[in-house]
Amino acid sequence: MFNRRAVIQFLLLSLATLLSLVLFAGCGNKTLIMGTSADYPPYEFKEQSGEIVGFDIDIAQAIAEELGFQLEIQDMDFNSLLPALEAGKVDFVMAGMSPTPERQEIADFTQLYYKAESIVLARKGNILETPEALSGKKIGVQAGSIQAEAAGKIEGVELMEMDKIGEIIQGVKEQTLDAAVIESTVAQQYVQANPDLDFSVNFETDSSGSAIALPKNSSYTDSFNQVLEQMKENGKIEELIQKWFS
Repeated sequence: MFNRRAVIQFLLLSLATLLSLVLFAGCGNKTLIMGTSADYPPYEFKEQSGEIVGFDIDIAQAIAEELGFQLEIQDMDFNSLLPALEAGKVDFVMAGMSPTPERQEIADFTQLYYKAESIVLARKGNILETPEALSGKKIGVQAGSIQAEAAGKIEGVELMEMDKIGEIIQGVKEQTLDAAVIESTVAQQYVQANPDLDFSVNFETDSSGSAIALPKNSSYTDSFNQVLEQMKENGKIEELIQKWFS
């Protein structure tokens, strides 16, 4: 005759063991996929080796490690990032992205982790002294960016939206563009590498700062915010700002 209690205990033990094995196997293969546009130094860019590095990458890596994930990075055009997020092709997006009202309609955003200004970049000797001076000029901006939205509001601007910042910089250098509107920290990186370029006047946008985009109602949003808050409190964010922006 079977001992009913012993059978139940055996089944419970077997179930617990099975669950442990499943969880253990899952933990060994947990991956967060980050979507980015790796043409935006110092936020994210490719080294000569092809490795994608930068301010956003270091933050994303710290978040993934804290939450027990491996980090996988997918590089794409900036304008493709939120569609990829909506389609479930990536788990989150970091690309120096501002949480505008339009973007918040299709994605959730974390708290801000950095704020920078935008600026007008042009060839040395051809600097435009005011934002209004862009009127009548051919101005390069990254497609889908807050700079594109802001520059497009200036009457008389011939707006040229491009997928890659590098294409915009090349357009300014080759004089197919009169100037470009990009983030100031990014402009500084390109000016250091291109002595024929310069910048001066700040350009106002509606940007509140950079945040991480996640799918609507993502279960990761609270966890990401907790890690970001921890990184602010322990000085890690400031350390990375000094590393990449100084």
